[in-house]
Amino acid sequence: MNSTDLTPLERRIWQAFPRGAAIDVRRDESEDPATIQGAERTIRAEVIRALLLGGSSEPGEAPALRVAGARITGVLDLQHTEIHHPIRLTSCHFRHSLELDGAQTRQLDLSGSSLPALAARSLRIDGALRLTNCRIAGSVQLSNAEISSGIFLDHAHLGTGGGWALQLDHATVGADVWAPNLVTVGGIRLSTAHVEGAVDLEDAQVKNANGDAVDAARLTVGTVLNAGGLTAEGRVRLTGTKVAGWISFIEAKLSNPGGVALGISSCQATQLTLRDAQPVSGDVNMHYASFKVIEAAPQVWPATVRLEGLTYEALTPRLPAADRIALLQRDADGFVPHSYEQLAASYRHVGDDADARAVQLAKQRRRRTTLPWYAKLWGYLQDVTVGYGFRPTRAGSWLLALLLLGSVAYGTRQPPPLEQGKGPQFNAPVYTLDLLLPIIDFGQQSAFAPTGVHQWFSYLLIAVGWALATTVAAGITRTLSR
Repeated sequence: MNSTDLTPLERRIWQAFPRGAAIDVRRDESEDPATIQGAERTIRAEVIRALLLGGSSEPGEAPALRVAGARITGVLDLQHTEIHHPIRLTSCHFRHSLELDGAQTRQLDLSGSSLPALAARSLRIDGALRLTNCRIAGSVQLSNAEISSGIFLDHAHLGTGGGWALQLDHATVGADVWAPNLVTVGGIRLSTAHVEGAVDLEDAQVKNANGDAVDAARLTVGTVLNAGGLTAEGRVRLTGTKVAGWISFIEAKLSNPGGVALGISSCQATQLTLRDAQPVSGDVNMHYASFKVIEAAPQVWPATVRLEGLTYEALTPRLPAADRIALLQRDADGFVPHSYEQLAASYRHVGDDADARAVQLAKQRRRRTTLPWYAKLWGYLQDVTVGYGFRPTRAGSWLLALLLLGSVAYGTRQPPPLEQGKGPQFNAPVYTLDLLLPIIDFGQQSAFAPTGVHQWFSYLLIAVGWALATTVAAGITRTLSR
């Protein structure tokens, strides 16, 4: 490009480029880039393109484009180009979109700039991409991008019309996706991306009420996924996501009324925490997810959950079983035996056998609701007598009560002996035990024959004794098999 065609500002930038010198035309650091006006602060996109692709260099210097506070007119089209110099266009106002599809460069810093859109599909950067504090009205398209260092989106504002505000699907990032306090009107797409470091969305605000707020299905994260304080309007989807460390929704607000607010089916992480999060507005789907620890208070979970196949080792905070069982009973899939077994196992894992038995009892009671009426009757009998084997002391209580009742009944009216002058001396408590215990024979039942009402009472004790013995045996069998 002929130097006579350049404006004074363009000439300054052209001369500074070979030395990597910075040109700053801001009035002050707090200036809003969208308000930049005047020819003296305007750079044509074609000049920037010519400089990046054909600019000169000086011996012993590292060429770089470093401009702050300029107004850039025209479409800066760098698609499918190889740029060997760092690009730093900070606090600038782009009148038209920046086109970087298929481009390769060393570093790109647009911090504090305002743009209509950023198209950078399959972009390759051998350094960092910095969009800190950017204002981008349209979409940031980084699908299939390869960023060897991190992506910085902290305090950026993306999107205005819904859809996808940020697309990082199938991207590879060599360090962190750093986006605390990010604000988007539109969803964030991270599906099938690979991030070596962390994904940080702390205190981000994402609004996409008619779709996915965050789609991170099959995302792989090398350290942690931090969404503490996230406000998400729309579905947060972590289906098949793998995180080496923890996933945090501490103090988060997840909202998608009438749909799935949090979908983490088949997700894997060491810990999932929703500590101090607001109650989730919408369904939660955790089918076949796997965590070592889940940290969440019962009131965080919504009315509808799906827990089939969910596995974990421990739940925090430590709470009585009754506070956790209520969630299992709200499962939209109905009675899910595995969910009860998993909860019981978590209590046994920390040595809390009493709460583990309480969960097992709740499981049998929930199962009973799915049975036909005649099977329910047998279930009620097992429940009342021995608590399905998980309340064995109940059998002793029943036995003691019936023993006292029989002792009084037969003690006040002794049954006549079958043969006068033969047999043992009558003993009311032992006679009652002989009726109640179907296997043990004390010789009393065969020696005396009650009549009238007492005869019918004997039949009742024998029947109850057999029922108790059967239910106790069933409970013991269930306990041993467990």
